[in-house]
Amino acid sequence: MPTIDLPAGPIDYTDTGGDGPVLVFGHGLLMNETQWRKVIPLLDGCRCIAPTWPLGAHRRPMRRDADLTQSGVAAIIGDFLDALDLREVTLVLNDWGGGQFIVSEGRDGRLARLVLASCEAYDNFPPKPARPAAALCRIPGGAWLLMQSTRTALFRHSERAYGALSKRRIPDEVMDDWFAPALRDAAVRRDLAKFVTGTPSKATLDAWHRDVVAFDRPVLLLWAVEDPMMPIGHARRMAGEFGDARLVEIDDSWTLLPEDQPERVAAALSEFVGG
Repeated sequence: MPTIDLPAGPIDYTDTGGDGPVLVFGHGLLMNETQWRKVIPLLDGCRCIAPTWPLGAHRRPMRRDADLTQSGVAAIIGDFLDALDLREVTLVLNDWGGGQFIVSEGRDGRLARLVLASCEAYDNFPPKPARPAAALCRIPGGAWLLMQSTRTALFRHSERAYGALSKRRIPDEVMDDWFAPALRDAAVRRDLAKFVTGTPSKATLDAWHRDVVAFDRPVLLLWAVEDPMMPIGHARRMAGEFGDARLVEIDDSWTLLPEDQPERVAAALSEFVGG
């Protein structure tokens, strides 16, 4: 897997290559590029780049002084696009929504399109099921305690934790890969704690949102109707706020659309970047 060294630290990524439309993917907290493992093989003709962002499942720690707040990680996305000299990019976000703040940070010049797929929006940072984790990480040793809980079936499969993300049940071997870096590396846990405790105030989120919906290029809102964490009402509301947005509602799925409905996600993305 290639790695690129950015001011904040190293970012691992996969890249299918090719001359087709460029899609850059985001993922959720304590997840990595494999969140998209079912979708990317279906996107023939596209160049799909799936980085592992520093949200707790990254294999290499960031620099100690890296800004890992919501806006800080959005800026890292901007640095990544600059470093690879990517142009006319479609940025695709699912679960974690902070990547959209690349717009409010004024770093969206390389974007041609934006896809928000059942992700955080408005002041839903973090969603209710993730708030205990954020609170735990505010205390000394809290990130270590959080990671110990990831070993348990309760954390992985309960609808009060990661079980609420997918109707199809995420395979344990996938979660093993997601959770391993923060289980073994204290520096990755440090990064995790910085990220989950770095959410700004509601007033700041509201101001950033006003900047985001001023984005003047095409937006696809791809949303799970039954999502218990990312309300479908958010997508319907945003569809009326963006200047050029289309809304695709998907049933029989929770937050992780790439896990539950990969074929429908791939079809929607292909149509969006092709038309």
